[in-house]
Amino acid sequence: MKQTIALVDDDRHILESVQMTLEQEGFAVRTYTDGESALQGLMTRPADLAVLDIKMPRMDGMELLQRLRARSAMPVIFLTSKDDELDELMGLRLGADDYITKPFSQRLLLERIRALLRRNEASRAEGSGAAPTGVIGRGDLTLDETKHQCLWKGQDIQLTVTEFLLVKALAARPGMVKSRDQLIDAAYGENVYVDDRTIDSHIKRLRRKFRAVDDEFDQIETLYGIGYRYKEA
Repeated sequence: MKQTIALVDDDRHILESVQMTLEQEGFAVRTYTDGESALQGLMTRPADLAVLDIKMPRMDGMELLQRLRARSAMPVIFLTSKDDELDELMGLRLGADDYITKPFSQRLLLERIRALLRRNEASRAEGSGAAPTGVIGRGDLTLDETKHQCLWKGQDIQLTVTEFLLVKALAARPGMVKSRDQLIDAAYGENVYVDDRTIDSHIKRLRRKFRAVDDEFDQIETLYGIGYRYKEA
């Protein structure tokens, strides 16, 4: 079965050209020219991944992303204006898995889409290694790879693909420091360039999610100038 990509952009030229490229690569593609119609469409017919522009009529990409994240962990790639760091950081804080700045190479977008879909499939596939059942338990934390489920003290924490992989990378070896480069490789795969601030933004969002159910959560520690680690029990 073909994987479905949702493209949301009010620039019809971009929609048509990207749609053609993705369909040639074997994807099914649905297009939307504004955030409101995209939200309605994605809530009734979910896609495997969405590519969202920011500046759109009726509902911008920021609001659309926020509403999607309240209901879905679907992988999302954000399209931002060239050199607009505020857009990039806000998109990551709202839960985007990745971002690309305009103007962009369609080949780069295709590579990012494939990488994110692979990560999504891998995170849902039954894990092997430390836990044959695909379940990692670290004190009050439980990660179930087969269900893409994260529990903290028995309460469900809704995580995006990137967030889940970051928690897994940190919790796999409590007490061991992970550099930002190591976390980028764990969450994005090798040979994918991601700025350090992307990891920092994801970590901040993770802490907010855990503290929403436990305001004393402090398991993810920052070692300034070095990286992050999951505190030993």
